Amino acid sequence: MPLHFELVTPEKLYRSDDVYMVVVPGTEGDFGVLEGHSPIMSTLRSDATLDIYATQGATPERLSIAGGFAEVNENGLTVLAERVVEAV
Repeated sequence: MPLHFELVTPEKLYRSDDVYMVVVPGTEGDFGVLEGHSPIMSTLRSDATLDIYATQGATPERLSIAGGFAEVNENGLTVLAERVVEAV
């Protein structure tokens, strides 16, 4: 079963789709989120990169973000980023 992932900025919903895994740049360290991950909230590093894996073993899509929060709950992963800087 895929992980539902949303990336939101103050301006818009930047992305909403189902993926295999996202590696999140938390302030306490990076962590990978798969479907069924335990609920967690984390602040994000100010200049960091999200690694988004569409499928298992795929090359990750990399997006640079500037700060924010991540929340994992029963609905999936939501990243509330101050801004998306660019695709890496």
